[in-house]
Amino acid sequence: MSVRELVVLGTASQVPTRHRNHNGYLLRWDGEGILFDPGEGTQRQMLRAGAAAHDLNRICVTHFHGDHSLGLAGVIQRINLDKVPHEITAHYPRSGQRFFNRLRYATAYRETVDLTEAPVDTDGPLAVTPSYTLEARKLSHPVESYGYRLTEPDGRRMLPDRLAAHGIKGPDVGRIQREGALGGVSLEDVSEVRRGQRFAFVMDTRLCDGVYALAEGCDMLVIESTFLDEDTDLAVEHGHLTAGQAAAVARDAGVRHLVLTHFSQRYTEPGGTSRTESGGEFERQARAAGFEGELTVAHDLLRVPVPKRR
Repeated sequence: MSVRELVVLGTASQVPTRHRNHNGYLLRWDGEGILFDPGEGTQRQMLRAGAAAHDLNRICVTHFHGDHSLGLAGVIQRINLDKVPHEITAHYPRSGQRFFNRLRYATAYRETVDLTEAPVDTDGPLAVTPSYTLEARKLSHPVESYGYRLTEPDGRRMLPDRLAAHGIKGPDVGRIQREGALGGVSLEDVSEVRRGQRFAFVMDTRLCDGVYALAEGCDMLVIESTFLDEDTDLAVEHGHLTAGQAAAVARDAGVRHLVLTHFSQRYTEPGGTSRTESGGEFERQARAAGFEGELTVAHDLLRVPVPKRR
């Protein structure tokens, strides 16, 4: 059975805290693993989450601030130490090539793995596989930043009542799926479009066209909410979103499951007495913005399944 889930490795913005590691997010999508924004400590968080270097097929870096990229050195060296047998592709802003080079070769080690560099410098598709298309959109941050989106190809859902009405059963069901028609009955007559799943990853950014384009119609949107709404001025100044802004994007884009993350250290740690400590205030402000879908305020080592197809 295919597995599609988000494994949250870290949720802290700028600096780690006692309860929040630097950023890191592993998306398991069928047989592939896509690692987003490996901040400092990602290698250890992967170990704690039961994820191995062999699970990785792609690394996607939104931008080259340390909390989103300092873990690259350790992750890349671990990939080589473990001699991962398959190709791994790294996507990152082309403008940060010098930073990627420094992190890739930060210290001495033996290269044993085919790590393909595929830098991003424009909006659009980055890769097309049988199970998804990966694309990027430029965001608005003090340094160049891109968000990422996976879109599964649409399929078809067979309709038992229509199959029965046309007398199609047994091996003939598979035949009409393969050939597109059978005895004057078309595939469209006995099936309907099954919309592919959509996932988006949006980190450090102000509100901009790229945010909305990435979020549109997503089954799961993972998005930064560095600040609470009372700190909107700080969010705008530093190129970030508030909980309410992120939720309003999800509301307008028709997102099914919203995952808020990337929290400023100015808000108290989880496990204490205030509402922000348990994520309650982030959730309250997201609901106040009108988002009515499934909502998760992320914490480290959380696993969040991608919603089933509509």
